[in-house]
Formats: sequence, C-alpha cells, structure tokens
Amino acid sequence: MKKQLFFLLIIFVTVTAGAQIKKPLVSAITDKDLRTDMYQIAADQFNGREAGTLDELKVAVWLANKAREAGIKPAGDNGTYFQFYDMYRHQVLPASFVKLGDKSYKLWQDVLVTEVNPSKVEAPVLFLGTASPEEVANKDLAGKAVAIVASQDGISNNMFLFDRRYPGFVRNKYYNLLREKGAAALIFISDAQAEESWRHVVPQLTRGVYGVEGLREQVWPAMPVFWLHSSELDEVKKADQHLSSVVLTESYTYPSVNVVGKIDGTDPILKKEYVLFSGHHDHDGIRQKYGQDSIYNGADDNASACVAMLAIARAFNKQPGKRSALFVFHGAEERGLLGSRWYAVHPTISKESIVAVLNADMIGRNDVNQAALLGSDAPHKNSDDLVKAALQANAEGPKFELDKLWDRPDHPEYFYFRSDHLPYARAGIPALFYTSVLHSEYHTPMDESEHIDFVKLRKMTEWMYRTGWIVANAKDRPKVLPDVQLGR
Repeated sequence: MKKQLFFLLIIFVTVTAGAQIKKPLVSAITDKDLRTDMYQIAADQFNGREAGTLDELKVAVWLANKAREAGIKPAGDNGTYFQFYDMYRHQVLPASFVKLGDKSYKLWQDVLVTEVNPSKVEAPVLFLGTASPEEVANKDLAGKAVAIVASQDGISNNMFLFDRRYPGFVRNKYYNLLREKGAAALIFISDAQAEESWRHVVPQLTRGVYGVEGLREQVWPAMPVFWLHSSELDEVKKADQHLSSVVLTESYTYPSVNVVGKIDGTDPILKKEYVLFSGHHDHDGIRQKYGQDSIYNGADDNASACVAMLAIARAFNKQPGKRSALFVFHGAEERGLLGSRWYAVHPTISKESIVAVLNADMIGRNDVNQAALLGSDAPHKNSDDLVKAALQANAEGPKFELDKLWDRPDHPEYFYFRSDHLPYARAGIPALFYTSVLHSEYHTPMDESEHIDFVKLRKMTEWMYRTGWIVANAKDRPKVLPDVQLGR
C-alpha cells in the first residue's frame, strides 16, 4: 500500500510539474542579434525598402531567410513565407493643366494638385481672402472656383513633420464644406508656412495615392484642389478671373508582399490558436536629400520591429508556448497600412484562430525608461484581458514608465490610427500597439542604425515577448470588449 502511494505521489508531482507554465526565456533575446539584424535590414543595400519596388521584394527574401534561420516555419501562401497582393497606385498625369485667364501654370513647379481624382473645371473665381470656414459657409459657392489664402488659424504646429502635413490640414478645414455647397474647385494661395512646405510635399504628391482591395482600388471624379505660390495673389484677385483646368489620372497595380511564418505551440488543442506578432518591413525608399543622403533607411521605422520579431521567434523556437506564435512582417504600411489591411481580410490561417495581435512600430529610440502602449485606454482599448497581460509583462520585465498621452483621442498625432494593429482591432481581434513614439529624425535619411538605442530596443522586445508568452500559455484567450468604436 505504501509503495502504491509513493508511486502515485511521484506521478502527481511529475504531472503537476509538467502542467506548470515555464518562465519566459528572456535570455534568448540578445543585443548582439538585434544589432546584427538591424545593421543588415536598415543598410543602404535595400535603398529604403519602398513598397512596390524590387527593394521591398529583396528585403522580403532577406526576412524569409532570417525567419528560417530563427526556426520560423513558412505560413504564407502555397507553403512559402510570402503572401503577395496587388497594390493599386493612382497618379496625376503630366498632361493635366491649370490656367487662370490666359496664364498657364506648370504642374508641380507653379501649381500643386492635391486630389488624385479626374476633373474638368471651367468656372469663375471667387476670391475670399483669409475667410474662416464659418465665413465661407455663408457664401454662395455653387459652380465657383473658390480662392482662399492659406492660414494656420485653428491648426496646431506642435506635431512632427509639420512642414509636410500643413497643406493637408489647411485643405481639410475647407474641403467638405465647399464640396457640400457645390463649389467647382478650391484654390489656395500659399502663406509663408505653405511656401516652406512646398518642397516637402512635391515628392509625395507626384507619387500619388495607393490602395488595396477594398480601399482606393480606383479613383472617381471629385472637386480639385490647387495650390499656387504666394506671388500669384494679385493674379487670383483680378476682376472676372476665370479658372480652366483638366486633371487627368492613371491607375495601375504592382505587387507588394507580407512575410508570414509560425512556430507551433505544444498543446494539442491550444496550438491551433495563434498569438500574432506584427510589424512592417517597408519604408520610404529614396527621396528628398538631407545633406548628401537621400536613402530613407528607416532603422527605427520600422526595422526595429522586424529585428524584434526575429528575436522573439528565436525565444519561442527554443521554448515554445502552448499556443502557436505567428509572425507577420507587413508590406506597404507606409502607403496606408495596405499589408495589414490585406492580411486582416485574407489571413493564411483562420481569422478566428488569432487570439491577439501584438504590433510594434518604432521601438528603438527616446528615453530608455519610457514607452507607450496604444490601445490600453478607452476609447482605443478593445480587450481588458490583453491590456492586463501587457501590464503584467511590463511589471515582470522592463518596468517602463508608460506614456499615456499618445493614446488619448485628442492627441494631435492620432498615432493609434497609424500602424498595423488597426485593421485587426477593427476586425474585432484584441490588439495592442507597442512604441517608443516619434523623434526628430522620423521619416528622414537620418533614421539610421547608428542612432538606435539597443538597450531600449531589447527592453521593448522583451516586453512584447513577455506579453506574448503570457497570452500563449493562458488558459483562456483574451476577450474582446463589446461595442468598441475605432472609426476616425
């Protein structure tokens, strides 16, 4: 009888020990691996990894090779690491023209066309000076080309890339109002800030706009918006001035790609569910020079997430969780979250099997003891359970002081809406966004590997990994909060 009890006790202890959740293998995440991968993916060899170019395809192959070395199995299409999709691009054709009276304006040099939509306008010009939107609303605008002098009124300049974004903010103050009142066109005469913005916005405007299935697949006729230099003010104000314009557009497609892989879980049931680690591999390619450098390498944005995901994969490969880990390196994030929009609708596993999305974007700069967790507070929070797991992971590991400001709905950057967790959150999947937020070298050629704080990057990587480890081994999957509104 005593022997039987002894053997039962051994069996009980063995089973109990086996049922305990192991500690996360944080030691598998090393500065050396992060640094090695960073200096490769953010090197000039990939020319800034612009979506839809051969450079994006080259970095996708690099990632697939690194994924295989890290123990990640292919989970893309047809047994590969790749999920290709069509990216739509729409551009204004050089044959477009803009005239005021008998004076013609040279596209991109004398006039900017901000709406990539076909249009044809013959209309009298109504000059309203610096009228506010409230004053404009009281005017008869039907069939008229409304000319307004740009103004910073109501626009905060306390934000990153203000020079590039300013014309868009001015445009947004008036566009819907004028369209509703039947205006034929909107003409802006630049103020000093818009003149400064001119050289920054030309590269993005000439590139056009991008889309994917379900988002900007084609463009439709719309009210045009033209920007003129401040020197054209007297020309616009001439009595009985008349606008003649034709905006012609072209549309075409080319491939972009997500890189997708997995590490299987150990539980025979739970391994059919996935914790999705997310980041984007594209950046801005070759653009406007700063000094002698025109390659936008995007070390922090977002090579930092890619190398973090590879490090997390190495940890899961050495010690798998109960649930499986899925790694999606999205393409074309900089063109409008196109890769994540595609994958959220066309996942290579069942959508229902994705229990959580842990997305990282820009995690290698700024104060080494601070970070932000977007989606952790209302109205952006869509899962209490997932937020609790992330906060627990932070308490157990890096112990960041959390910056709550960037998750507020009134933050001027609206940063929650600008990364790859968003399509998943809108699809009803628990999702969080890990970031060390923006910095002065954001979207410039100065975002180089040498400026990455690898201690900060390792701590951010550990935080994501610890969160994923908790979720992968939890008895229950994170629940989604009901009626979360994530529109903007």
